[in-house]
Amino acid sequence: MKLQQRMSQRVVMTPLLQQAIQLLQLSTLELEQVVRKELEENPLLEEVPVENAENAENPDAAATQGTTDAAAPAEITSSLEPVSKETSSVDSEKADDLPFDLSSAVFDDHGDERTPVSMEERDELPFENLGRSDTSLGEHLMEQLRLGTDDKEVLRIGEAIIGNLDEDGYLRADVGEIAAGMGASPEAVESALKLIHAFDPPGVAARSVQECLRLQLTADAEPDPVSVEIVERHFEDLERRRYAEIARALKLPLERVMESIEEIQGLEPKPGRRFSVNDSRYVVPDVTIQKVGEDYVVILNEEGIPRLRVNSLYRSLLRRSGDEAKQYVEQKLRSAVWLIKSVEQRQRTLRKVAQSLVNFQRDFLDKGLPHLRPLALRDVGDDISMHESTISRVTTNKYVQTPQGLFELKFFFHSGIASENGSMVSSVSVKKTIRDMVAGEDGVKPLSDQEIAQSLQGQGLTIARRTVAKYREELGILPSHQRRLSSKKR
Repeated sequence: MKLQQRMSQRVVMTPLLQQAIQLLQLSTLELEQVVRKELEENPLLEEVPVENAENAENPDAAATQGTTDAAAPAEITSSLEPVSKETSSVDSEKADDLPFDLSSAVFDDHGDERTPVSMEERDELPFENLGRSDTSLGEHLMEQLRLGTDDKEVLRIGEAIIGNLDEDGYLRADVGEIAAGMGASPEAVESALKLIHAFDPPGVAARSVQECLRLQLTADAEPDPVSVEIVERHFEDLERRRYAEIARALKLPLERVMESIEEIQGLEPKPGRRFSVNDSRYVVPDVTIQKVGEDYVVILNEEGIPRLRVNSLYRSLLRRSGDEAKQYVEQKLRSAVWLIKSVEQRQRTLRKVAQSLVNFQRDFLDKGLPHLRPLALRDVGDDISMHESTISRVTTNKYVQTPQGLFELKFFFHSGIASENGSMVSSVSVKKTIRDMVAGEDGVKPLSDQEIAQSLQGQGLTIARRTVAKYREELGILPSHQRRLSSKKR
């Protein structure tokens, strides 16, 4: 064994730097959660009350702001309280003892202005729009199981069955596998499974779509015998929409069979869907692009983000505390100031990226989707002098409200197709053209991929048949022969 010294260079990311990078990727709602969590954990941070912030506005600053161009985007301003006489004296006495300039980091000379989105009054969403119950499918079924039986063995087997359900409510394990794993007989597992089949939601714990639909039909006190027979004996014809053959097999009029078909189509093929954790949520735009006159204005959504300041009581402890307390306060102070500066840096970067998108996609904002131009992360990075990895982070999980609708920021970055005049056409525009062509085609003789490619080439777009096929699959459009069959069935 021996000791050895070696010099090397490494890129080391401190926890504070990691936090700053992480903030770039957060949406406005996620940023609000992070800031509020930090407010709870860091005693040096406090939120500025809205009424105090409004009363503390500087009339001179407001007059100065009134002379600025209304069409120009407002610069990000500090979310901190203006300097008071008390806090400024404490900070000036102690600023030299800190490893950074506290006054320049904490206080801002531009007043307390917020962007228009954060200042306007908004109606609260109705409570029924804020999401569904957090109860999972497993918890819902376990509650019914405990109420449905007192048998410990049935409870034990039922818990194993419920544990093997997927998010759609289907049983993805074989009865024999569950029996072997629980040390029980297959008959006992089947008995417990039959009990669970009677639980809410109807059709839960089915092993196939056919069984799921049958369970929902038979859950009715007086089920339609025709509907049950169609599901039990003619399910393959039902899947292939061979309704005439079902009518001939049942020796019933087609109208009577279609009544049962409509009932079956109204059933829920995924009974666990309403308990899914992937619940629908409202999208809150992080950026709004509005047209004012002939220019577009970028407005950041700061609604809900707490306005932060450093607590003056704790700052005063730096002057009269012992070494241990002073070290703790300095650590928390450094963390607080870094969070404030990181949030403001995130907002500035987001504004720059949005403004760059306005410059690149002006035709899209004016005329719509067909005029969307191809764009790469590097293009925006070069425009605002930032690395493309930073652009990628700041456009993640963020949405922008434009005159053309609501879009994810990532939507504007995509490849292009070369045209005859040498310019590039956005792949999104090409996909829209393909969708419009398929929507207007003859159902008896749908367009093939080769015919679509030739039509696009006639419009001056250089595109291969395999590229058309890839775009068609991404749009969820069936191949031409399957579209022909679907048209005949209708």
